[in-house]
Amino acid sequence: MANTVKGVPDGMHTLNPHLCCAGAGKAMDFYAKAFGAVELMRMPGPDGRLMHGAMRIGDSVLMLVDEMPEWGALGPLALKGSAVTIHMMVEDVDAVARRAIDAGCTVKMPVADMFWGDRYGIVVDPFGHSWSIATHIRDMTPEEMMAAGKAAMAEMASPDCMGKS
Repeated sequence: MANTVKGVPDGMHTLNPHLCCAGAGKAMDFYAKAFGAVELMRMPGPDGRLMHGAMRIGDSVLMLVDEMPEWGALGPLALKGSAVTIHMMVEDVDAVARRAIDAGCTVKMPVADMFWGDRYGIVVDPFGHSWSIATHIRDMTPEEMMAAGKAAMAEMASPDCMGKS
């Protein structure tokens, strides 16, 4: 008999973020409020900590687990930061960023038009995860992006820009 189970189930992508944080259940509630995430499931362990949670944001699945130090599972607050940023492409970056900020995210980088053709900003949620949010506003060739990036870096390095905050 042939195996009819799909290696990548319907509704999943090849890459799906799986976040660890203290209070993963509270994080799920927060992501529903901040980003309009829709809960798919919660599976608490015997001690009440979340062993697995799943939510849908747009067309993507976000999975969560509670910190479990005894298994080496620590969130960004325990680690004092994270090298990972979750990137969301949305239709209206300003509205999504405002909703996230109103829900309790802090601004790491205000939303602005960027040289690579996106309107883009970064917020940090109360659980320590960084979220970059973007709306594509201009199609550009790789050559146009490189030239625009070079010009943007030169402007940032100029004496006029160095004194600006």
